[in-house]
Amino acid sequence: MRLLIVEDEKRLALSLARGLTAEGYAVDVVHDGREGLHRATEGTYDLVILDIMLPGLNGYRVCAALRAAGHDVPILMLTAKDGEYDEAEGLDTGADDYLTKPFSYVVLVARIKALLRRRGQGAGASPVHVLGDLKVDTAAHRVFLGEDEVVLTAKEFAVLEQLVVRAGEVVSKAQILEHVWDFAYDGDPNIVEVYVSTLRRKLRSGLIRTVRGAGYRLEAGR
Repeated sequence: MRLLIVEDEKRLALSLARGLTAEGYAVDVVHDGREGLHRATEGTYDLVILDIMLPGLNGYRVCAALRAAGHDVPILMLTAKDGEYDEAEGLDTGADDYLTKPFSYVVLVARIKALLRRRGQGAGASPVHVLGDLKVDTAAHRVFLGEDEVVLTAKEFAVLEQLVVRAGEVVSKAQILEHVWDFAYDGDPNIVEVYVSTLRRKLRSGLIRTVRGAGYRLEAGR
């Protein structure tokens, strides 16, 4: 599951990102409303945690713009404000839930899980991606090549998931690093190449194509 945190209080954002990463989520963080809107529009997120008081665009406007563009990603709004008017405005713009600062981290996680569970029930089925003889179940974390199940580590699966949800598109090394290792990763970026090489060995060498200078593309027909 991929989460986007749009929060200009950097210490709070970093703390939330670390905690949610430890919970098993892939987490991206931005600190500006305009950048948050861009990332939420361009990315594939399962949930957005959106502060209201943001530079650039406030959370109300970001939420309203996402809904106007047809994006149905669950949005959990955060604010230091208090009162029924704020809550009503947040929910009227299309937010799914609302949490007033200061809040308990345990409550935040419970709200996130509830929203994700509700979204999963609404979808009615596990998100299973089928590309040729490759089948990837992103809910159950299972991969099949033909009739055979392929056992992957958590990181291997996370890299494959980034490619499969954008099958046919080029996914850059930086995008994979951000979504699998999180925004704060400062190690060797060539670690992505190591995992792609392992996936090719476990799956099929021609399945993941290197696009020189751009990234990688998953091609079902190869």
